Amino acid sequence: MAPLLDRVRIVLVTPSHPGNIGAAARAMLTMGLTRLVLVAPTRFPDAEAVALASGATRVLDRASVVATLDDALSDCVLTVGLSARPREFAGRVLSVRAAAAEAIGHASRGDVALVFGTEMSGLSNAELARCTVATTIPANPDYGSLNLAAAVQVACYELRMVAAGGEVWRAPRFAPATADEVEALYAHGTRTLTAMRFLDPRMPRRLLPRLRRLFGRAGLEKEEVNILRGILARIDERLGR
Repeated sequence: MAPLLDRVRIVLVTPSHPGNIGAAARAMLTMGLTRLVLVAPTRFPDAEAVALASGATRVLDRASVVATLDDALSDCVLTVGLSARPREFAGRVLSVRAAAAEAIGHASRGDVALVFGTEMSGLSNAELARCTVATTIPANPDYGSLNLAAAVQVACYELRMVAAGGEVWRAPRFAPATADEVEALYAHGTRTLTAMRFLDPRMPRRLLPRLRRLFGRAGLEKEEVNILRGILARIDERLGR
């Protein structure tokens, strides 16, 4: 995963607020991206960028500052421009999810750039035309205003999901209950429910089969069976059994 993400550049074109640069760096590092390119930033380096990076200063320290968009995109095999608004001559337009998949696919062959425009107006038509593919983040059509760093976060998340194959952390697995342990639980439960007069053994109807279905879906663990039997044992004590 890391080698592919290392091939991806996040390019910010003429960012006007250093806080947005820092917040974008934080968004990048959270998703495992570290290559930030700034095209003619208004203020950088800047203490506010460091503050908003919230510890992602290594992205800022490694950031490249260039004079033109052409400099930022040199040697890239794919360039993806983000735009919130429709453009008449945008060429091929993909959702950010589809664009992320295409970007990671190209990253195996060379560097890829995702290009974000200035905070106030986004990419100009000429800047977007410089990109191979245009992409947009599907948002509320009545209010589609995303902060620059938020847009970077969404794009970087999609890149990571493609590169990682959707891998997530797993909860620990515990020892499952054996068939004998589960049957002993059912037998104990039947006795206790009968003593409580909740179950009439002469007319059990569907109660016991439904309990079997319930616990069957749960996939009981050893410790869970012990807990349930402990509860039943305490009920038995209160019933004087």
